[in-house]
Amino acid sequence: MTVAELTRPKAKAKRLWTYDEMVAELDETNLPVELWNGEIVMSPAPHPDHQRIVGQFYKRLDRYVEENGLGEVLLSPVDVVLTQKRVVQPDVLFISKARLGIVKNYIEGVPDLAMEVISETSWQRDRIQKKALYEQFGLPEYWIVDPDGETIEVFTLVKGAYQIHSRAVKGQAAKSKLLSGFSLAFKDLAG
Repeated sequence: MTVAELTRPKAKAKRLWTYDEMVAELDETNLPVELWNGEIVMSPAPHPDHQRIVGQFYKRLDRYVEENGLGEVLLSPVDVVLTQKRVVQPDVLFISKARLGIVKNYIEGVPDLAMEVISETSWQRDRIQKKALYEQFGLPEYWIVDPDGETIEVFTLVKGAYQIHSRAVKGQAAKSKLLSGFSLAFKDLAG
């Protein structure tokens, strides 16, 4: 080793957290905070347009679920604990009546449906990384809403892999496979 290598300050090792440690040591926040392989990933608060879309999706899905007595719909931020080192906060999630036991002070395991509104900064995380994670953990239905493209995509698991079930552009309606009869068009969300 050279003298420069020996005297160079050592990079501080990144702390890897468990969900229990994060909850015990950090203050509660309304900002999006996820745990990705033990690393805390914090995002700035979403833009108002993002929140309007999330709010409209939540209202419409919640109304449908309530009218049909299907379970519970929740809105971010709420922790979905997949493992002690994998925690996500989907924008909106649905848990069927038969599985409501996973609702505690957090969601213990995979919901039945999750929806994310993607943005320029979250595109890769929501469309690639979270989609792969949800697929790996067996999330039955994953909705991606893209405000820039005015599209809605619905992915469902087929033999353990996501396939596009429904894709809607602008005025077209995307349809749920899990919740027969539930459909939405982008124009319903951008109001």
